Amino acid sequence: MDMRSISPPGRARPHVFPKTQRDPEPFTYFTERNFENITQVNELPPELRFDMQVVSSVLPFKVNSYVVNQLIDWSDIPDDPIFQLTFPQKGMLTEDHFNRMAALLKNDAPRKDIKEEANRIRLELNPHPAGQTTLNVPTLDGEVLPGLQHKYRETVLFFPAAGQTCHSYCTFCFRWAQFVGMSDLRFAAKEASQLKEYIRRHPEVTNVLFTGGDPMVMKTHKLEQYVEPLLDPALEHLQTIRFGTKSMAYWPQRFVNDPDADDLLRMFERIIASGRSVAVMAHYNHHRELETSLAREAVRRIRDTGAVIRSQSPVLAHINDSAGVWELMWREQVRLGIIPYYMFVERDTGAEHYFKIPLVKATKIFREAFRHVNGLARTVRGPSMSATPGKVEVTGMSEVNGEKVLALRFLQGRNPDWVGRPFFAKYDEEASWLHHLKPAFGQEKFFFEDELARMTDEKMKEVDAA
Repeated sequence: MDMRSISPPGRARPHVFPKTQRDPEPFTYFTERNFENITQVNELPPELRFDMQVVSSVLPFKVNSYVVNQLIDWSDIPDDPIFQLTFPQKGMLTEDHFNRMAALLKNDAPRKDIKEEANRIRLELNPHPAGQTTLNVPTLDGEVLPGLQHKYRETVLFFPAAGQTCHSYCTFCFRWAQFVGMSDLRFAAKEASQLKEYIRRHPEVTNVLFTGGDPMVMKTHKLEQYVEPLLDPALEHLQTIRFGTKSMAYWPQRFVNDPDADDLLRMFERIIASGRSVAVMAHYNHHRELETSLAREAVRRIRDTGAVIRSQSPVLAHINDSAGVWELMWREQVRLGIIPYYMFVERDTGAEHYFKIPLVKATKIFREAFRHVNGLARTVRGPSMSATPGKVEVTGMSEVNGEKVLALRFLQGRNPDWVGRPFFAKYDEEASWLHHLKPAFGQEKFFFEDELARMTDEKMKEVDAA
């Protein structure tokens, strides 16, 4: 049966989604192989173009015509935040890594030598942080499921093989290793049968997150092949299907006037008609991504299906490390009907050294923006670190018995009993990640460390056995 022909209950025929008058434009993208074909790039100084070539030989680079022509302010290069978000910058590699790659390119080294050196550098960049390839990967009947991750009790992440790319790549991306052609670093599942069976056997799972990459790069008929098995009434404990995507910022045409945009929106409606909810987890890093007519139309059309849009982003040097940017972004999101969800901290991988900011500064940015928006925007949480033990939020700075401390709590944890439990770290103005922090009040360890070590040992034995 063609599920696309099914209308939600109470409708005589499929909903007709109003479209904008703007003519569709073909999706055109540029990578390290052809970025000098971009007219605006050709006007940049030769040394800046060479820097791009060096960095993009190691870290993934892809940008499309919509980002180039509608989001970047080319009069403000290289400081423009969207340019920083999508185009490689020299500082995104350490001096040693940059010089190693630059020497090969200057000497016209064989492509094989360039690739081998790039792979050596990539392995030095902590390609999969927070136990993604070990602690997060589940097993089924003694078999490892590499296209799934199950870190938190209620949520399973699914990496459809056809969705392991993006309309454009973010330079800060913590999943950059998905895109560099090293198959042993890549998460991907080719079919949904194992996902369905895994969920069937785990009644504690209430939601699935389609992620990547970006599942919205897939044609709707392909995405349906993964989604529709999950609508089986036998999976009554599955309440929500989430889609993690940057497409609403990088290619809003996906929801407006791509050839199968209406089919995608009807798929959202079918999920909702099955008694489940749809959550579009939208990645917005700057308020400018919300300002085009296409971006706003994409939001409207998605919301018309009954889907909920939640927004999230890390706080990033060179892009959005000011309270004013976040205040404007949250205000505009609420006005458009988007729910602010998370402010993250840049993960300890890839170009982290270029984008990271201290936790103290991140907390001040969050608080300053938070106090200037109304209650509807205060659904947002952060700054939050997606660390090995779980999502850890810095709730503020304080002084207890004369000791200056950082107050923290788990928003998610490998052990659900950790969630919501406050704990304290010594005040540190330089720390930018959980493992930089030391327990306050003379404690040797944080309360979760011994249990995390036991969980790690048990998981490693399970994976080794599989």
